[in-house]
Amino acid sequence: MAKKRLVVFTGAGVSAESGIKTFRDSGGLWEEFKIEDVATPEAWIKNKELVLDFYNQRRKQVIQAQPNAMHLFLGDLQKKFDIHIITQNIDDLHERAGSKKVLHLHGEIMKARSSVSENLIYPIKKAEILLGDKCEKGSQLRPHIVWFGEMVPEMENAYAVAEQAELFVVIGTSLNVYPAAGLVSYVSAYTPKWLIDPNNFNLDYIKGLKHIRQTAVNGVEELKKALFENNK
Repeated sequence: MAKKRLVVFTGAGVSAESGIKTFRDSGGLWEEFKIEDVATPEAWIKNKELVLDFYNQRRKQVIQAQPNAMHLFLGDLQKKFDIHIITQNIDDLHERAGSKKVLHLHGEIMKARSSVSENLIYPIKKAEILLGDKCEKGSQLRPHIVWFGEMVPEMENAYAVAEQAELFVVIGTSLNVYPAAGLVSYVSAYTPKWLIDPNNFNLDYIKGLKHIRQTAVNGVEELKKALFENNK
């Protein structure tokens, strides 16, 4: 019997429980840095060294972090489901937890890319990208990150994955960040859906959505029960 296609959409709340700072939460990166200074194309033009240093520090944080119980649970679900993860997170914790089908909407911090050709992407062997590190065409390498104001090149692929979902789970995001938040509108109204997030949201507009008001880690057991009941 074919495995059911489970699509899981993850946000910053999943990585936060592994100790990775988010932008939006209290004490998050927005309070330490101005977005326009470190995470926009204009910032890159103005001060490449500052932008590189910002992401070098984020990368070191990711390297030190470990997958949490939710990352590991999703990795293990491959045994029972055809699971596809769509994530807003730029870390590699899903992959390190064993997940094979991971689509990163906002890029991957453990990769660098050419600043003149978006198709030239390289794995980072060290923690830092430095001024003078160049691609094969001779241009400065930049973080392989989708900055504010840039297009999200994987959105169409994400929509195609969401349309095929037989089960759909959202973890650790408020569904308020676009264009990613629009993903749920591509999921069939008849597909069972769950949101795992401790905050209260008005989600009445999403048919069939069940809200598990837990953090990602604390919601593992309830999600496990719900998914296995819908996999009979």
